[in-house]
Amino acid sequence: MAQRLLPADIDKLAGQVVAANAALGRKVAVAESCTGGLVAAALTEIAGSSAVLDRGFVTYSNEAKMELLGVPADIIETFGAVSIACAWAMASGALKRSNADVAVAVSGVAGPGGGTLHKPVGTVVFARVVRGDDGKPDGELKNFGEIGRAEIRRQATLCALELLLP
Repeated sequence: MAQRLLPADIDKLAGQVVAANAALGRKVAVAESCTGGLVAAALTEIAGSSAVLDRGFVTYSNEAKMELLGVPADIIETFGAVSIACAWAMASGALKRSNADVAVAVSGVAGPGGGTLHKPVGTVVFARVVRGDDGKPDGELKNFGEIGRAEIRRQATLCALELLLP
């Protein structure tokens, strides 16, 4: 049996994402903050992922979100980096700066510090933007609770991968 870099549930879901998107000829991009590249890493663990993954952006700092993805400073100042507005701007920026057909963004508070009353540790936001779909932004806020940094990041990676399924 081949050695795994990531947990089996992430590998399995990443394999489904690659297979489903490859079957449609669809390219994806990811914009990650709290997951630190885990979504892109999960996809690249799968043979054949080069047919699907166009690029990934790890934008951990607010400056990186603004510089690499074009997230407006006023979104970060008004709503914060852990907001659906910021995640949507991250996903939109990733789509504009790639050849992908769909982009997913994830930003959150993995802890153990950094949480606030309104955005406690375990709060993670997600957004998906599809090229040519000028409909309402697709965003979601989840609170995983204080389940530990690694588990928050694992759960966030799984949710981001699910959003990449057609």
